[in-house]
Amino acid sequence: MGNVDLRPPRWLLAGGSLERDGPPGLLMRLWLVVELTLLFVGLPLALKHAVHIEKMPLFLVLQPVLLAFIVFLLWDRWFLLRRELVKGFRLSDLGSILAVFLIAGGMVAAYMQQQMPERFLAFPTQRYQTYERVMILYPLVSVFTQELVYRTFFFHRYGPLFGEMRWALVLINGALFGFAHIVFDNQVAIIGTTAIGILLAYRYATTRSFWAVFIEHTLWGWLVFTVGLNKYFFTGISNMPAWHRLNDGLETLQRQLGI
Repeated sequence: MGNVDLRPPRWLLAGGSLERDGPPGLLMRLWLVVELTLLFVGLPLALKHAVHIEKMPLFLVLQPVLLAFIVFLLWDRWFLLRRELVKGFRLSDLGSILAVFLIAGGMVAAYMQQQMPERFLAFPTQRYQTYERVMILYPLVSVFTQELVYRTFFFHRYGPLFGEMRWALVLINGALFGFAHIVFDNQVAIIGTTAIGILLAYRYATTRSFWAVFIEHTLWGWLVFTVGLNKYFFTGISNMPAWHRLNDGLETLQRQLGI
């Protein structure tokens, strides 16, 4: 029958990842399924319990978890972060990102303006200094780590499980990204991030570029905070104290630097 290349398709591998010697065996597949379930289903449930039952600040419990994912990824001998971060994308990909955002984002903004006019633009107009800091910190603190975990880590670690089932990988990744937002305890956050998660998973699958999904994720996050949807992405009493502490720390740093 000749030599058959059983390696996973290249587009399933994270941009910059090194190819494995071959597809995972049965025991490894079972382990990866269990691991995926624990990390991307069990862990969000544990975070929700910590925030809503134990009243722990989301920011404080989430960052160590994200850091652990990144350390795990860097420990993987098949992965090179440098190659992941230098992977670019085509100008046509940027055009697609902007086109989707302008059309779909414009529809979201129009809906908010018509259906929730009291919330539309309330954050940037009523609390501009805080809004400005959120817009600066959000890509650096949130988007960067989320994309390393949900696109880079997920595709690199679990992509070979799906073989040529491209859309299964994209849909499951998007669904799990939405499920992670159960910590916000509302359907708007879960449904909205599931839709965006599918878009980002598709983008990463087709470009294998971290920076492509970083830009697209940032744009949608900025839209959320601008048009008034930010209410659905706070956990109330558990989240706000942590944000205030971060905000106070940033103000102190600005004063020390003379900014």
